[in-house]
Amino acid sequence: MMTEMAVAMPLMLAGEQGLFHIPTPEEVRLQPISRAGNEADWPFSVDEGVLACAWSAGQRVVTFMENRPADLEEGEKFERRYVIVTTEPMTLSVGNMAYRDLFRPAASIEERIRLIAPFVTMGQRLCDQPAGARVGHGEL
Repeated sequence: MMTEMAVAMPLMLAGEQGLFHIPTPEEVRLQPISRAGNEADWPFSVDEGVLACAWSAGQRVVTFMENRPADLEEGEKFERRYVIVTTEPMTLSVGNMAYRDLFRPAASIEERIRLIAPFVTMGQRLCDQPAGARVGHGEL
């Protein structure tokens, strides 16, 4: 009995930051972001969306999700695209294969990393907020 408790205690104390934790929608932190009119280094192919962060497998996972188009009818089906926002080259390229067109074209993976790096930092700060936080535009 004591052995089971000794093994379980660190996992319970780790909470959402634990290695085996799967985030729930209530734990995701969100912040709307949009391209400034003169912003040359915007890394995404759409001008606005939502930056999201949640703890998964013991680390912060930052994603960018596109917004629902304003001209789309209320009942029309919409499948939101999202990409993982990271400076880790393998995840940035292979992990985002399904929706890679959500990134603007880049000449190389190095250029994409340079463009995405500020958003990785912003997303990491977003994960420092309380679980379920909704941060306003430009607050981080």
